[in-house]
Amino acid sequence: MTLLEVEGVSREFRLRNGLFGPAHVLKALDGVDLKLDAGETLALVGESGCGKSTLGRIVAGLDKPSAGGLRVNNRPALRGRERARQIQIVFQDPFGSLNPSMTVGALIAEPAILHGLVERRWAGERVRSLLERVGLRPELATRYPHALSGGQRQRVALARALAAEPEMIVADEAVSALDVSVQAQIANLLREIQTETRIGLLFISHGLSLVRHISDRVAVMYLGRIVEQGPTESVFDTPRHPYTRALLAATPRPLPRSKMSSKTVEGEVPSPLAIPTGCGFRTRCAHATDICAKRRPHLEDMPHSAACWRAGELPPPAVEELQAPPRLSSALELYRRAAEGRVKLAEGMTP
Repeated sequence: MTLLEVEGVSREFRLRNGLFGPAHVLKALDGVDLKLDAGETLALVGESGCGKSTLGRIVAGLDKPSAGGLRVNNRPALRGRERARQIQIVFQDPFGSLNPSMTVGALIAEPAILHGLVERRWAGERVRSLLERVGLRPELATRYPHALSGGQRQRVALARALAAEPEMIVADEAVSALDVSVQAQIANLLREIQTETRIGLLFISHGLSLVRHISDRVAVMYLGRIVEQGPTESVFDTPRHPYTRALLAATPRPLPRSKMSSKTVEGEVPSPLAIPTGCGFRTRCAHATDICAKRRPHLEDMPHSAACWRAGELPPPAVEELQAPPRLSSALELYRRAAEGRVKLAEGMTP
């Protein structure tokens, strides 16, 4: 069942150079279409500044689109407090998103009380249950965010999001600032919660290895547009867009014997104030032709599609390009070691 539909969403920002200078339009998003099913994880990937976080904030209701709209459960997305009841967001920096003057218990209880899901007198039991669900000891409810480690704070942020019993969570670079072992634990925790609750997850990240481990589908974004999307295995094993190939080729291989690709994308990312005509990637693409400058390619109506005029005629990727980042099999192993006490966890954290 389709949980979220993003239909032609655009976001423009008007910038002015000085008080009386000319106004310029910055296109952060340009006609984005996405779908997310209940219980599915859709990963949104791309370089910094491509519009991933802007789209995440619009989905969560923290920003408004300049054009287009959203539908949740085949109905127009609600606003304000009602949207927060449906969709919660977990940010990259949990220390910045958690009120430092509130205890962990108060932070987690607040959404449940606000949305009328629990009476204040029973909030303590809900807090203990949620702390245990995210792998933290209930005693941490009396502490303040500054007394926790980064991994603990991110688990608290996740517990706070779950307290509202949402249908969907937007994870905006939610694990990128954490150690690799903690990233693995949080990623596995998200998968467990998703299996139990059938919650939808929009996972925004630039860590492709983690994306391959956690996601069901992948959408690749460049200059505010989706240039490729499809099932995770298909996108990683047979990338159809030159930009997706470049992202995979530039990702470090953690295996000692794997070859490091020397291929990188040439040129600078165009300014969002002056996006090239036609295909936005053509100024950095070795396969660009005249049609790429004249007409904008669109995503095809198929499970694995790419917005590229030459997607069907490009030569097969080089051997090193096909060696996409392996699944994070080590993530599950790290989690098992943590459960057995073979990997030391931060104080107050349980496997």
